[in-house]
Amino acid sequence: MIELRQAQETVLSSISSLPITFVPLADCDGLVTVTEISSSESIPPFDNTAVDGFALNYGSVVAGTKEFEILGTIAAGDAGDIPITASTAMRIMTGAPIPPGADCVLMVEDSVVTEKNGKSYLSFSKKLSQFENVREAGSDIREGQILFPPNTQLFAGHLGVLASLGVQTVSVYPRARVGILSTGSELTSDPAPLLRGQIRDSNRPTLFSLVKEMGATPVDLGTIPDDQDSLREGFLEAASSCDAVLSSGGVSVGDFDYTKQILDELSEGTMSWMQIAIKPAKPFAFGHIGSTPVFGLPGNPVSSVVSFELLARPAIRKMMGHEQLFRTPVLAIAETDLHRRPDGKVHFLRVTAHLELDGRVYIEPQREQSSHLLYSMANSNALAVVPDGNGCKAGDQVETLVLREL
Repeated sequence: MIELRQAQETVLSSISSLPITFVPLADCDGLVTVTEISSSESIPPFDNTAVDGFALNYGSVVAGTKEFEILGTIAAGDAGDIPITASTAMRIMTGAPIPPGADCVLMVEDSVVTEKNGKSYLSFSKKLSQFENVREAGSDIREGQILFPPNTQLFAGHLGVLASLGVQTVSVYPRARVGILSTGSELTSDPAPLLRGQIRDSNRPTLFSLVKEMGATPVDLGTIPDDQDSLREGFLEAASSCDAVLSSGGVSVGDFDYTKQILDELSEGTMSWMQIAIKPAKPFAFGHIGSTPVFGLPGNPVSSVVSFELLARPAIRKMMGHEQLFRTPVLAIAETDLHRRPDGKVHFLRVTAHLELDGRVYIEPQREQSSHLLYSMANSNALAVVPDGNGCKAGDQVETLVLREL
C-alpha cells in the first residue's frame, strides 16, 4: 500500500490547468480569473446624492442665506448640468448627479418649502456640513485601481463589481467537462424490477451531483458492460469529448472484467493501479488516454465518493485554476467514541457535523461504516479523519473534512 499523500502527488503532478478562455460575465460564477483585473473607470462615475433632498452650495449656507429659490428637480438618470448659485437650490433624488456649484445635500425631511409668486423657496434650520450626503466620484472604485488579483474565484459580489464597470467577458479558466461512466455487466438504470444478479447504478448520479456541486460540468456517459469492444469505444469517446473522465468499478485487485486491460491498452501502459492506505477507497487507478486524465474509482458507492473527494476533486480543481485544491480540515469534538482497529490505514468515518453556540464543531459517527452502505453517506455531511490505531474517545479533537454546509 502507498500513503494517501503519495497518491495525491502522483495525480496532481501530471495535471495541468485548462487553456484559458474568455467567458461572458453572466457565466463566470465560480470560475477563476487568469490575470489581475483593474478598473477602467471610477465608481461612482460622478458626484451623486445619497438621499432625496436639495442640492446646495455650502458657502452660501455658511454665509447665512436663509432662503433659496428652487430652480427645478434632478432625477436619477438626468444630466444634472444646470448650475446653482449662492441663493438657489435644486430638488434632487437619490442617485442623481450633484449639479455644478453644489457641494452638500439637505435631506427632504429637514426642509421647509413655501410658494411665493409662482416660485418655490427652500428654508431650513438644520446645520449642514460640506459634502454632507454627497457620494463622491471614485469613492467606491478609482480608475486604474487593481480590483482582483490573479486566481480569484468569482462570486456574486465580484460579478456585480465587474458589471458596474461594463465588463462583458472575463479571461478565466473554463469549467472542466467531466465525463462520468460506470463499468459492469451487473449494472442497470432501468426502473423495472431487478433480475437476479442485477443492481442499479447509483454511482453515476452521485458523481454527477458532486461534479456539478464543485462547479465543473458533468457529462453522463452511461453504463458500459464488461465487454472489450464496448469498453474500448466508451473510454475513447469519453477521452475525446471531455477534459477528464471518472470511471467507477473494475479497479480492485482480482476484478474479473476487462476494464484494467482496456485502460492499460488505451493509456499505453501508463495507468497506475494503486492500493492506498485508507479506508474506504483503498483501490484507485489513474492515468491518461491521450492528454485526458482518467480517474478509476472503486465500485462500492461510499468508496467511490471518498475516492472522488480525496483524489479526483483536487485534480479537477487544479484543472480549473484553483490554488486551494483540498478542503480545509477543521478540528471537531467527538461526541461519542470513534471506534476502529489498527490496520495500517487512515480511516475516513462518515459523521454528522454540527456547529454549536460555543463556536465549535461537534461530530457524531454514523452507526454503519461499511463501504457499500450509501444510505449512511446520505445522512452524513463530513468525514472524520482517524489515524491508524484504536480510534478516538468522546471529547477528543478530530480532524474533519466538512463536505456540506453545517
